[in-house]
Amino acid sequence: MWLHGFTQTRASAHQFRSILAGSFDVETLDLPGHGEHASLGASLPETAQLLLSSLGDEPYVLAGYSFGARVALHAALTNPEQLRGLILLGSTRGIADEHARAERRANDEILATRLETEGVDAFLDYWLALPMFASLPVDPVERSARSTDAEGLARSLRLAGTGTQEWLGERLKELRVPTLVMAGERDEKFSLEARAMNQSLPNSELYVVPGANHAAHLEAPANVAHAIVRFSNQS
Repeated sequence: MWLHGFTQTRASAHQFRSILAGSFDVETLDLPGHGEHASLGASLPETAQLLLSSLGDEPYVLAGYSFGARVALHAALTNPEQLRGLILLGSTRGIADEHARAERRANDEILATRLETEGVDAFLDYWLALPMFASLPVDPVERSARSTDAEGLARSLRLAGTGTQEWLGERLKELRVPTLVMAGERDEKFSLEARAMNQSLPNSELYVVPGANHAAHLEAPANVAHAIVRFSNQS
């Protein structure tokens, strides 16, 4: 199961998913606030429960990017028994300092208001021009796969943004499932976070994607997909 990032949908990352599909049956879905589930509002724990209720009883590998990786991590901590593997790209344990967490919530509220005021197209122009995304290749198919509901995206920021996330740093030692932690080499903040997560997880490996920024699976889809295949074949 592959879980998309903020502003994306189940149709996003078409090149990456196509490469993975050569080795696996890749399932995906729209997370709350996005795509077909734009009208659904849910916190991270609630999103994890919704996800788990949709997965059935068979063992599975759970993978996600950024927002999707945070959802995957919550689901893994909630119900690790069915997991055969966990793959986290651009993930975070959350924000330990309460003051910094409150600042993040305030920043996400500014973004949510911007979405509601300017609309999705203008927001995506701003969002994709940020340094962490500015090196993404121009791909009209990828742009068209972004979510189009401003209220849904704003709701996602308010209910499930990083500032709302419980600090999970102390809980990572609970996860015994084989885990692949990834981040782009040029994504300094999240590559440091990936290294810290790798040190805390009892059964994990780290892969820093050469030359890539935050959305490494869009910048280097073959590289990220092949790393997942190697990891999955070893697990």
